[in-house]
Amino acid sequence: MPPVNPVAPHRPTLNLVGAGRVGQTLARLWHLHGSFAVQDVLTTTLSSAQAATGCIGAGRAVDQLHALRPADVWMLAVPDAQVAAVARALADQHPAAPPAIAFHCSGALGADALAPLAARGWQVASAHCILSFASVPAALAQFPGTPCALEGDPGACAALRPALGAIGGQCFDVASADKLLYHAAAVFATNFLPVLQATAEELWQSTGVPAALIPALRASLLRNAVANITALGPQAALTGPAARGDTAAITRQAQAVRAWDPQSGAAYEALSALALRLAGHTGDNSAAPAAP
Repeated sequence: MPPVNPVAPHRPTLNLVGAGRVGQTLARLWHLHGSFAVQDVLTTTLSSAQAATGCIGAGRAVDQLHALRPADVWMLAVPDAQVAAVARALADQHPAAPPAIAFHCSGALGADALAPLAARGWQVASAHCILSFASVPAALAQFPGTPCALEGDPGACAALRPALGAIGGQCFDVASADKLLYHAAAVFATNFLPVLQATAEELWQSTGVPAALIPALRASLLRNAVANITALGPQAALTGPAARGDTAAITRQAQAVRAWDPQSGAAYEALSALALRLAGHTGDNSAAPAAP
């Protein structure tokens, strides 16, 4: 008698509204792991939805909200400014849909952005992964070990926690009232680094550093800085005039940078004050504002 094949366990269905780098990365990982059955994918155009399903390796591409079928879980992977509007449209478009789980991926917005769905009985949450999703291939490789902040209804968070954990996410809870500060920390850690590097390179170029030398200079300084911060921590890795408490040098440099570009000069002053505080130079040892 041939062996009886066991019944495959039910996989919750997943719909995507929006499928940029974050949406494609998570959906692809969940598809590969078998956490969710990716069902429908909606983006601004049918061609972009088809490209997303191709990247994910599953799902049906649609370009109209009404074409989305009921699902167990809905991921709203849209820009922050669109989250609330999409939630309202989804609640209006599917008023009779069975309550499900809906979550967005914003770091700054709370689950209350999905209030129209919550009012219809849905479990809502936010799930923010602290990773620079520069490209889908890079994010797929880098995702294991990524911290993931969960906030919202306990039932929604309870469903997302094992799903994210299964693909390598390290989940933790963040209070709704702390979402803005939590996300600001991620901006400080990642988003400002390219801005600071670009400003440094513009300054180098304006002072005559050969353009051919800048890529190697960029690579060596960033590599060494990251290695020092990783090994020693931010305070011990700090160097330069702030680490020495040399406020006179900071003031002279701030004046020079402000003359070159007022916004860059203001940033130099603010960051120098924070650097002095990090180094433990408090009280009178603060960066004096440059003369206007």
